[in-house]
Amino acid sequence: MMNAQSEKNSISNCLHVSSAPHIQSEVTISKIMWTVVVSLLPPLIISIFIFGFQTLIITLVSVVSCVVTEAVSQKMLNRPVTIKDGSAVITGLLLAYIIPPGVPWWLPIPGAFMAIYVTKILMGGLGYNIFNPALIGRAFLMATYPVALTSAWLAPIRNGSIFTYMNANVDAISSATPLYVLKHYGMAALIEKFGSMSVIYTDFFFGFRPGCIGETSAFLILLGGLVLLYKKYISWHIPVSVMGSTALLTWIFGGESFFTGNPLVAILSGGVMLGAFFMATDYVTSPNQKIAQLIFGIGIGALTVLIRLKGGYPEGICYAILLMNPVVPALDQWFKAKRFSEGATQ
Repeated sequence: MMNAQSEKNSISNCLHVSSAPHIQSEVTISKIMWTVVVSLLPPLIISIFIFGFQTLIITLVSVVSCVVTEAVSQKMLNRPVTIKDGSAVITGLLLAYIIPPGVPWWLPIPGAFMAIYVTKILMGGLGYNIFNPALIGRAFLMATYPVALTSAWLAPIRNGSIFTYMNANVDAISSATPLYVLKHYGMAALIEKFGSMSVIYTDFFFGFRPGCIGETSAFLILLGGLVLLYKKYISWHIPVSVMGSTALLTWIFGGESFFTGNPLVAILSGGVMLGAFFMATDYVTSPNQKIAQLIFGIGIGALTVLIRLKGGYPEGICYAILLMNPVVPALDQWFKAKRFSEGATQ
């Protein structure tokens, strides 16, 4: 009897049920988080180069605000301070990356409070939040400071770069993003401002266009995403399904007045790539199963296109991810591994 009880206790001690992220290797959560931080630094470097030094100040304010908010909140609630794991730093970086480069330097502070304290800490901490913290912070700033979030756009600094956009006469779009131009004036107006489709593809890919601080360079975002894929910290299912569905649905429903059915422009403009690689793949707010991840990504892409085409707001990736976040538990339940399903055999 004692042997049976000891064996039962031994098995029980080996079984631990916890919230995501679930790490089943020697790789720690902290190591993953800091790798993501490093992967996110190149877009910041190019944003300093093309928008000016103020983007670094805004980003530092955002990161420091998130870290301080997390530390103070955990202290006040008598919880262990976990700022060394890097999750608050990622939230701060992403929050800064999805706001315009011309906003006041202090603007990320209220966003950081909403992202960390309300969305993360009050939900129970890392692993318990339903929504992506950085995106909630951004949505809060959009609701409280709509003028700054929709008008503080800057044109890339022209300094003799080999890129045509840096030398072209594009003053007319210095206060409007390409998505705004597409939304209200169509593809013809965008081509007129940039000169040709080849210039659009080149400058959008390398990041020489108006946009949020960290979303403009598709090349550097892709590079960081490939690092995470190589390290197997994320899988291809969500990024590919987000970008693929966005491109396909834009091609089908884009029409003459918006993207002219151009799937490549749809992906390179706005924050689709940043959202696909670094926000939709968040361990806590994304599904675990591969099929569920594909459906999750397709849903994000579909909502992004719907908001862009039918909504009054030219961008849609932020709200698309937030709308899909609450669906994650259902997706994991519907597509859970067979060995955990009701019909699984012992």
